[in-house]
Amino acid sequence: MSPNGSALDTPPAGAGPDPIAARAHLLNADSVGTYRRTVIEGVDRVAARVATADRPFTGVSPEALAPLVAGIDLDRPLGDTAAALDELHDVWLRDAVWFHHPRYLAHLNCPVVIPALLGEAVLSAVNSSVDTWDQSAGATLMERRLVEWTVGRIGLGPGADGIFTSGGTQSNLQAMLLAREETHRRVVGGAAERPSRADVLSRLRIITSAAGHFSVQKAAKLLGLGAEAVLTVPTDAGRRMRTDELARTIARCRDEGLVVMAVVATAGTTDFGTIDPLPQIADVCAAAGVWLHVDAAYGCGLLVSPTRRHLLDGIERADSVTVDYHKSFFQPVSSSALLVRDARVLRHATWHADYLNPARAVEKGIPNQVDKSIQTTRRFDACKLWLTLRIMGPDAIGSLFDQVVDLAAEAWRMLDADPRFEVAARSQLSTVVFRYVPPGADPSVVDEANLHAREALSASGAALVAGTKVDGAHYLKFTLLNPETTVDDIAAVLDLIAGHASWYADTRSAAALACPVG
Repeated sequence: MSPNGSALDTPPAGAGPDPIAARAHLLNADSVGTYRRTVIEGVDRVAARVATADRPFTGVSPEALAPLVAGIDLDRPLGDTAAALDELHDVWLRDAVWFHHPRYLAHLNCPVVIPALLGEAVLSAVNSSVDTWDQSAGATLMERRLVEWTVGRIGLGPGADGIFTSGGTQSNLQAMLLAREETHRRVVGGAAERPSRADVLSRLRIITSAAGHFSVQKAAKLLGLGAEAVLTVPTDAGRRMRTDELARTIARCRDEGLVVMAVVATAGTTDFGTIDPLPQIADVCAAAGVWLHVDAAYGCGLLVSPTRRHLLDGIERADSVTVDYHKSFFQPVSSSALLVRDARVLRHATWHADYLNPARAVEKGIPNQVDKSIQTTRRFDACKLWLTLRIMGPDAIGSLFDQVVDLAAEAWRMLDADPRFEVAARSQLSTVVFRYVPPGADPSVVDEANLHAREALSASGAALVAGTKVDGAHYLKFTLLNPETTVDDIAAVLDLIAGHASWYADTRSAAALACPVG
């Protein structure tokens, strides 16, 4: 019956889709044949595109692609898998950016290993939600085992724990949440008169380096601390946090009645691939009684490196650590985690709901992950890393990461010896920051020539490189995460960059001669 007491109307024939036909699209015991055929058809399309991609990008512009996407009527289904895949090709696959291509040299996007793709296919079909045991069963235990394995690699100790997250930004946010709550508890507990929460929060400060990730500032904003809560300390010539300045900043905060709630060190800065001096920073934090967070979203690949694990020495002294497996473990997005030295601090993310994780379930010892996470519904992304470790093993992953670090060192030497380019700080990981410098050119022309070269290269689709600013000047950046990229690839891309940049500089010079000022 309807709310007004009358029988609910049934739709007239032909007014909508056949319910039985609609149910045929659900994955169940009756549709496994359709599932298998449909997924294979999709995989075949992707495989064909990967096999034929002769460049990392087609160079398509937003203006060219937007009308095609906007013109699709999402209320009128195609009703056919092949037709839908044809359309998907036109609006996405044809012009997708291919991270597997050896001349994709732009951002922290890695090619992915096949065992992880197998995991992606399995986890999305089963669709476990890794928040409570009754939605995931063994997936809960597998994620916990991978967390245990990772904290063992870091060396955080037997009381450590963690949780998988969507990425480094979420991990850094949760780390700052935990640090904020622990610092608030300590300040209030040690005060002769209980200060208000607002008073404590207004005095909290986070310290990071000038080369740290922007997500630290974003976390402060989301946590209600304000932009002024993040203090940046300068870096040395190698773009690493200066520990003398860190100590001075902590002392200055105390003199001003401010409370340092966390120091964020970086193990693999996004621009320079540099690693802050972790042992010395840990010493400063220990002496000051300050929470140390290490953002190792990029540098976590060193945890499995057969040759470079020592570069992370000191990370075992952190209170919390961010790792992004989808950067340097060659995993598909998303696959990341936050690890903490003291499992008890994860209680700051806990909220009991009668329908989901009531306190009585905890008392019965029923495991769940939602008590540790700031997410509720959450994919079983740990499955990808699990299969990668079980099929390839950690040494193989570390070997792949070592190869790209070696390649970056070779690229740096190549650029340093090339008079056409100026190279910035040498990376400890796999980035190279540089710019084209035309002989005798005005600084503004140098900036514009490099900007033009990056845009022209992208428009051609022949290669993709990133850009950044160093001390206010525009630079280009290689982010090398593909072991299939060769020195010859890098040399060819440098020639393309020099060609585009020199054309721009020459054109500007010719225009200036033709139209002299005054």
